[in-house]
Amino acid sequence: MANKELALYIMEQLEGLEFIKSIPMMGGYLFYYKGRIFGGSYGTSFMVKITKASRHYMPNSISESPYEGAKPMLPVDIVDNSELLKQMVEEMYEELPEAKPKKKKIKK
Repeated sequence: MANKELALYIMEQLEGLEFIKSIPMMGGYLFYYKGRIFGGSYGTSFMVKITKASRHYMPNSISESPYEGAKPMLPVDIVDNSELLKQMVEEMYEELPEAKPKKKKIKK
């Protein structure tokens, strides 16, 4: 599945969950829930941050780095189960860091 198709499929699977968005970034997509990044699509895989909730929902998923130099993430093995995926994302929210405030650009 191509990256854009994968991103659309993930958004379909998360339908019904409010405040979900995906943003194209460096050839992939980043996924946000209530303003916090919880995962991304990298090539042909969808990965999420490692939290207690993501480990609970995907105990057999083995962490790996999505690209060289990146922090390890968990490949999502429940992407075809919409209800489990939504539950996991909701439970991950409290464990995710808050979005960093954007720096104001100084006009010269």
